[in-house]
Amino acid sequence: MILYADMPGERLDAFLARCGENLSRSAAQKLIEEGTVFLNGKPGKKNDKLQLGDKVEYSIPEPKAVDITPTEMQLDIAYEDEDIIVINKPKGLVVHPAAGHQDDTLVNGLLHALGDDLSGINGELRPGIVHRIDKDTSGLLAVAKNDFAHTFLASQLKDHSMYRVYEAIVCGSFKEDSGTVNAPIGRHPSDRKKMCVTARNSKEAVTHWEVVARYRGYTHVRCRLETGRTHQIRVHMAHIGHPILGDMVYGHKKAELGQDSQVLHAGTLCFAHPKDGRPVMVMAPLPEYFAKVIEKLEKMGQ
Repeated sequence: MILYADMPGERLDAFLARCGENLSRSAAQKLIEEGTVFLNGKPGKKNDKLQLGDKVEYSIPEPKAVDITPTEMQLDIAYEDEDIIVINKPKGLVVHPAAGHQDDTLVNGLLHALGDDLSGINGELRPGIVHRIDKDTSGLLAVAKNDFAHTFLASQLKDHSMYRVYEAIVCGSFKEDSGTVNAPIGRHPSDRKKMCVTARNSKEAVTHWEVVARYRGYTHVRCRLETGRTHQIRVHMAHIGHPILGDMVYGHKKAELGQDSQVLHAGTLCFAHPKDGRPVMVMAPLPEYFAKVIEKLEKMGQ
């Protein structure tokens, strides 16, 4: 990955921790010590002071092989054939193993259900996972059963031809019935776990939205992703002043309507099938938690 320094005088390790992808300060220092970080083409040192525009290149080694325990769990399969399986993920389920979640993730469940019948492109930690959704976001997730299908689907993500639509309840009211947020997203300068709209070391991010229903103080919106950045809808909605209900990270810092995590559901997924290019559209109905929020809003009136 290539980054360009935007704060003269900043240490190399601090810059990597601020702008790198999911890197802590200690992780950035370890990469530097391992010789995988280059400053203007030369191996970098953690205390190197950067100049504006300095080119920083780094690579993250492939994860070491780990034992992932297949775990029996009830998977809500929205679509399946010999190449692809689409899972309707419930809110609260982590997609792949991470600290604190070693044997209770979707990957553990997929390994139990499918065994070796998953693509290996993303390695042992994320077998078959083409794209992901946050732990507290519900909805559709495409999983590839072989490497060809994985590559084919990943190319559609890259060229923005995979159609992904989310349902969300956001705070506040819109004057318009639809719109587009075109604002680049990058790592938050002081909180590595968060993303933000920024021009510094960011990537293009485009979200199209339309109003589904208006309520007193809240709006049901439908968001279509043109790009797929980390936390994109959550960041974009907060950026335009309409954070997602329950989003304690990017929105209000207290629970509302009984929600302490984002009311966000990946409801529609459409892609070209890797076998013959035919369009496949999968839809998942609003989950119970989402429907209950709408019931509350309807009782409150418009």
